[in-house]
Amino acid sequence: MPTLLDFRRRIRSVKNTQQITRAMKFVAAARLRRAQEAALAARPYAKELKRVLRSTISRIAEPQNPLLARRPEQTVLALVLTGERGLAGAFNANLLRRASEFFHANQNRKLLLIPVGKKGRDALRKAGFTVIAEYVNVLARVEFSTVREISDLVADLYAKGEADSVYIIFSEFKTVMSANLAVEKLLPVDPAQVQEGTEEPSGAPVEHLYEQPAEQLLDRLLPRYVESEVQRAMLESSAAEHAARMTAMESATKNAGDVIEALTLYMNKVRQAAITKEIIEIVSGASSTV
Repeated sequence: MPTLLDFRRRIRSVKNTQQITRAMKFVAAARLRRAQEAALAARPYAKELKRVLRSTISRIAEPQNPLLARRPEQTVLALVLTGERGLAGAFNANLLRRASEFFHANQNRKLLLIPVGKKGRDALRKAGFTVIAEYVNVLARVEFSTVREISDLVADLYAKGEADSVYIIFSEFKTVMSANLAVEKLLPVDPAQVQEGTEEPSGAPVEHLYEQPAEQLLDRLLPRYVESEVQRAMLESSAAEHAARMTAMESATKNAGDVIEALTLYMNKVRQAAITKEIIEIVSGASSTV
């Protein structure tokens, strides 16, 4: 049976753990605030870029840009965005499970993967998938140079015909308590998909005036569109990871408090039983001497 000293040691250990989880919760909350602001700020730009891209494509009878070329999907390239670290609840496990479902649905095709985040990199390499590039330690602070590097890589692979389609698998930030496991097709750019959610605020069509031919503008817009979607996915994933970690640490802190309360209660019962036993022994000893 544990002694009172054992209980005190366990309570002290749990209190130390609680201090760590509470500190991690505050750190995650501060990082979440910045990541959430960045993710929300990126959405209007991405939406407006889609609107301009939609207008430009509608002006061209037969667009010839290689990023619009459609061909049978024999080789699929997937960007898999996971977390850099653990202690985020089921964040990484849920995302990798969604990625596995996507891989299973495309098991008859050649899969090329680009993991973004340490957890995804380690899991995909361990599973034996073909990883053609990897990016780690890039989600804590999403730099545009990294976004452009990833975007140029996937666009180049698609334009050269080394990949027939490009998908992004990531966690889309919704609220602190929830995220959407998203699988979005990045390439080829589908005009119908670009039009989703790009209605004009007034409900009436807006006529854009361009100084250059629509074909030239389209050639400049499509790489910007790819960069915008990659950046948005990275920012959304970063915010979702911080939200999951903050929630997990808050739950861990609460659970530690429950454990401390239960251990303290049990320790007091043991101590009370020991005191009662000693009193009985003293009374019994005094009675026997009379």
